[in-house]
Amino acid sequence: KGQEVVKLSPLPTRAKRTYLAMDTDKEIIGYVVPVFRMDEWSEFRKKMNPDSLTHPPEFIVKPRGQTVWEGKTVKLHCTVAGWPKPRMAWYKNNVLIDAKAHPEKYTAESNYNMHSLEIKNCDFLDTAKYHVSALNVKGEASSVANIVIKSRYLSLFFHILFPPSLHNGFSPEHGVTFETTIIDKFEVAFGREGETMSLGCTVIIYPTVKKYQPEVVWYRNSVPLKPSKWVHTHWSGERATLTLIHLNKEDEGMYTLRINTKSGFDSYSAYVFVRDADVEVEGVPVAPLDVRCHDANKDYVVVTWKQPAVEGSSSILGYYIDRCEVGTHHWAQCNDTPVKYARFPVTGLVEGRSYIFRVRALNKAGVSRPSRVSEAVVAMDPSDRARLRAGPSAPWTGMIKFTEEDSTVGVVPGEPTDVVVTEATKSYVVLAWKPPVQRGHEGVMYYIEKCMSGTDTWQRVNTGMPVKSPRFALFDLAEGKSYSFRVRCCNSAGVGEPSESTGDITVGDKLDLPSAPGNPVATRNTDTSVVVFWAASKDVKHLAGYYIECSVVGTDDWVPCNNKPVKQTRFVCHGLTTGANLVFRVKAVNAAGYSQSSSNSDAVVVQAAIWVPLAIPGKPSGVTLLEAVKDYMVLGWTAPANNGGADVRGYFVDYRTVKGGVVGKWHELNHQAENLKENVFYQFQVRAMNMAGVSKASLPSAALECKEWTITVPGAPVGLHVLEVRDTSVVVLWEPPVFNGRTPVNGYYLDIKEASAGSDGWKAVHEKANKMKYMKVTGLKAGTSYVFHVRAQNLAGVGKPSAALGPILAQTRPGTKEIYVDVDDNGVISMIFECSEMKEGSEFVWSKNYQAITDTSRLTIISEKGKTRAIFNSPSLEDLGTFSCVVTNTDGISSSYTLTEEGLKRLLDISHEHKFPVIPFKSQMAMDLLEKGRVRFWTQLEKYTSDCQVEYVFNDVIITQGKKYTMNFDKSTGIIEMFMDSLEVTDEGTFTFNLVDGKAKGTTSLVLIGDDKCVSETVFCCLSAGPHFVEYLDFTVTPACDVLLKCKIGNVKRETEIIWSKDAIEIAEDDEDSQKIEMKDGELTFNIGKISKQDAGVYEVFLRDERGKDKSTFNLTDAVLVFVHFPLANSSSEIKVVSTEHGIILYSMVTYYNEDLRVGWLHKDGKIAASERVKSGVTGEQLWLKINEPTEKDKGKYTMDVFDGKDGVKRVFDLSGKDRARVVGGLPDVVAIQEGKSLNLTGNVWGEPQPEVCWMKNDRELLSDDRYKLKFEAGKFASITIASVTTADSGKYALVVKNKYGTEAGEFTVSVYNPDDEDSKEEKKD
Repeated sequence: KGQEVVKLSPLPTRAKRTYLAMDTDKEIIGYVVPVFRMDEWSEFRKKMNPDSLTHPPEFIVKPRGQTVWEGKTVKLHCTVAGWPKPRMAWYKNNVLIDAKAHPEKYTAESNYNMHSLEIKNCDFLDTAKYHVSALNVKGEASSVANIVIKSRYLSLFFHILFPPSLHNGFSPEHGVTFETTIIDKFEVAFGREGETMSLGCTVIIYPTVKKYQPEVVWYRNSVPLKPSKWVHTHWSGERATLTLIHLNKEDEGMYTLRINTKSGFDSYSAYVFVRDADVEVEGVPVAPLDVRCHDANKDYVVVTWKQPAVEGSSSILGYYIDRCEVGTHHWAQCNDTPVKYARFPVTGLVEGRSYIFRVRALNKAGVSRPSRVSEAVVAMDPSDRARLRAGPSAPWTGMIKFTEEDSTVGVVPGEPTDVVVTEATKSYVVLAWKPPVQRGHEGVMYYIEKCMSGTDTWQRVNTGMPVKSPRFALFDLAEGKSYSFRVRCCNSAGVGEPSESTGDITVGDKLDLPSAPGNPVATRNTDTSVVVFWAASKDVKHLAGYYIECSVVGTDDWVPCNNKPVKQTRFVCHGLTTGANLVFRVKAVNAAGYSQSSSNSDAVVVQAAIWVPLAIPGKPSGVTLLEAVKDYMVLGWTAPANNGGADVRGYFVDYRTVKGGVVGKWHELNHQAENLKENVFYQFQVRAMNMAGVSKASLPSAALECKEWTITVPGAPVGLHVLEVRDTSVVVLWEPPVFNGRTPVNGYYLDIKEASAGSDGWKAVHEKANKMKYMKVTGLKAGTSYVFHVRAQNLAGVGKPSAALGPILAQTRPGTKEIYVDVDDNGVISMIFECSEMKEGSEFVWSKNYQAITDTSRLTIISEKGKTRAIFNSPSLEDLGTFSCVVTNTDGISSSYTLTEEGLKRLLDISHEHKFPVIPFKSQMAMDLLEKGRVRFWTQLEKYTSDCQVEYVFNDVIITQGKKYTMNFDKSTGIIEMFMDSLEVTDEGTFTFNLVDGKAKGTTSLVLIGDDKCVSETVFCCLSAGPHFVEYLDFTVTPACDVLLKCKIGNVKRETEIIWSKDAIEIAEDDEDSQKIEMKDGELTFNIGKISKQDAGVYEVFLRDERGKDKSTFNLTDAVLVFVHFPLANSSSEIKVVSTEHGIILYSMVTYYNEDLRVGWLHKDGKIAASERVKSGVTGEQLWLKINEPTEKDKGKYTMDVFDGKDGVKRVFDLSGKDRARVVGGLPDVVAIQEGKSLNLTGNVWGEPQPEVCWMKNDRELLSDDRYKLKFEAGKFASITIASVTTADSGKYALVVKNKYGTEAGEFTVSVYNPDDEDSKEEKKD
């Protein structure tokens, strides 16, 4: 009452939607029917249906640079995509263009994502870089176009060298032009996970305007940063600061500070690296990164992440995904089995609840720390989420939640549509579909059904509970099998009809691993950084980025340069050690995993790059024809002698026609002259290009006819050049011809003539063809100039000569040095080359046999200033060859050294002497008998220093000065003396002087031995002057049951004779027994082997030289042989098993067998009785147990008990759970098949361990090829397929299976018949 009544017009029929109003306690408080005007309805729909696929700006069409004359109008166009709609801004030389403030000069327009800037009445000052920027909440994108205005009065070349100065934009609002200066800039920073890092810059804005502050924006990888619990920003009015709380690898990237003013903007960028925190367990992987949630629904979300840079001590086996409900601290693991893909669908969420996720990596060493948690995500329908974001507030304190209602009640829902497989891996398959139009009033849920390919049986997957989301992940599918899927809707009214089937879907990984990136190129940058470029991986899908690694040359320890993958193919690796010699490699990563690493880059030394002034290169020369076909010609030329200080990047080729001596105009052409006219003459000229520009053109070539070559001999070699020019020699090098002729090139001939000689002055340098692409020419006359050319040879003959090289003056440059070899005090062998004419940018380049050194493991190259050293890591015969070194950016300074086998042996001897130097003696230790029974031991040194020390030893015990011994070392004469007070029986033994002089060592000894059994206390036989026995002849038995005679000898020289004899008969060098004699480290041995009675006898060893002689005797009689014990039992090997066509054999090998050896076999600790099926015995040195046709009863533990009369041993083998390989079915006995048909047979195989499988035809093994397709799947199914059989395929076939417990063959016969032949046979019978 008292209120005005407003009558509403009736709603149209199609607008029957109502909304359920609920308060914050989820109590229903009524129904709401929204009524809107058209503009309100449009705004409401925008809020209710926002585009969830927001993405940063992207230039579909970029503005293009233009060059126009003064007075013209220029219009720049671009097309930009992005949501929300990007805000566009145009800049001139980084100064914002205000088109509204200068309408007479600029017009900026934006229509349907198409944007343009019009510049009117252009003048010379409009020449500039025009920059267009697109910005939204998801990021920023930009593009640049150069506008050049040609002036009729000023030189364009002058303009390029001296560009107009930058103009800051005037701000009419404040009446000034703001100038921005950034100082105290943050440098490249390094942090570690868990730490806090601050970045900051001081910003000066001039002039200062009261209450005016610039806009300060921080970016990471071009994406604006917003304050959060991880990111804090601060602007004090003078200093901008960014603080990163609790660093994670997600924080790694390029950070940019941008200062926006009314007059333009200024910015500064530097990279921040975040290293992994220390792992808790050695060898485990580091944490994954960048965990995100996608496609969230009522009970389902897809979690993605990126693999870490470091896998640990072994490859990552998979990942575990954990979830936690927001507001709790309980983490639950989502998957029992680790997943290999960096993407996983999480199901079983509770609708309306919020979750966060984290990921852990697993390898053989353990599980990594968890990643940084994801942003929280709510498990709810996407449309409900949108309504909650945009829903209006009610007038009371509760909140209205809008839930869409349908006027239909109690209606069975319709069928879902557009059922597709959105993801498929070998671990799971994800289905997605659209809800039905007809749903019922209380909403719908879904049942998913599957059907294996080849069957008509549909099985319900989620039998327990229908799912609420139009997404579902299916696990536990058989890899490699094909399935079809469909979906049914259900509600309280019933279950609806099924959707259309998806069709057959094969379970397996749909995303391949990325291919390896291209070869990386590393270049010097600063004293602590290197720039690395590489070629992108080919045909890679969903690339996450690249990881770059570095390693010190000569090691295999790889360290990551970045811990967050980068998508560009250029990266600056910071934080390196100055002077380190490093190589780099790159690997790509996507959700499927890591690619193979690229090949290693060339080694680069970490030091600041040297910038040299550049000039254009010199002119190429010697343009020649290498090959000609009907409509194209292949050209070759010599590179310019001077590259201008920078590498030549490429060449430009020009051509012109020649008709009757009249030449046409020059036209630009490619390296391969294509689309030419046959039988027409052409001339060519070439220009070289480097970073500084393009060279002058070469001299035009001779007139060349475009006519197909029909010659059979090879074309002319190319690329002739010389190295190592000396007074009497020079090295000539070349490349093979482009045209080989009918057969490959098999050799070359080098010709020479003096430059002053005529065309008939050519002489061959060698008679036989040279297979190398280089040759050293000797015997030249100093001061004479020579010209060279090369001819190639194949089986058809010798081709025409190359373009002449020269004249080359045979003269050694002043100051030329050669490579020399050095062996340092540690025995390290190296080649050294010095150059006093190094320029900026010059480098030493080593090669072997004049080819680049690819095996870096053989040499370690160290270069510094004007000296380079190539160190042999492990000198061997593999290093033989010619090593050369060239100094770049000089006039061909080079040298070479040839390492021969004799030279290598000499260097190795010197190396050994330096590693293990020996003190030389003038005389070895001698003994003098003095008065009163005193004894003097003495020696004299030849070469020594004042630091030489002596150690006096008797029978391995150090003796010191005292009552009995007195020592003296006269360093002026080198005489060492030791006096013994008296000689007693206890003094029998070895006296030794051990000397140490720095690294050098020396030893001399003297042995006192009693004179047989008639030894008196004062008379001894001194054998110190000659060879002698330290230990007399004796015998021992080896583990291999061989009898070994041995003795130790001392004080022998190379000239000392060592003679063995048996029963007074000398064993000569050509006797068979002489091969059994060895000497090593002063020990003589005679290996009699397996002894018998024939070996009994008296063995003697004689030592003699000019200093004296000695003898040792051993009587090996029959009585001695009785006491020789052979360890027969312990020599038996572990029991092994081998299969035969009848069963299995358990066997053990003994080193030696005789009749004393006793062997017993037991099964399950019970003695085995011999039978026709089970037998045991000995063959040679093999002890065996044969079991024919083994059964289940034969499984169990087998024991072999061996006793040799003194020792016993037991060998055990367990046959439990082992199955002999068998063919258990699937193959017919006979196959009759018509010619032309395809034959496919599959045999079922059984056995543990898994058998090896092969197919035989007529007792010959078949191999899988285009004719026979052989497969073995799941360890159980072996198949053979023959496409389009012929009568030749008839025969006897067999499927042979084998494992260590048995072998079996499934045989069958294939008969191929021809219907026509059968009909003709029938006609003949009729």
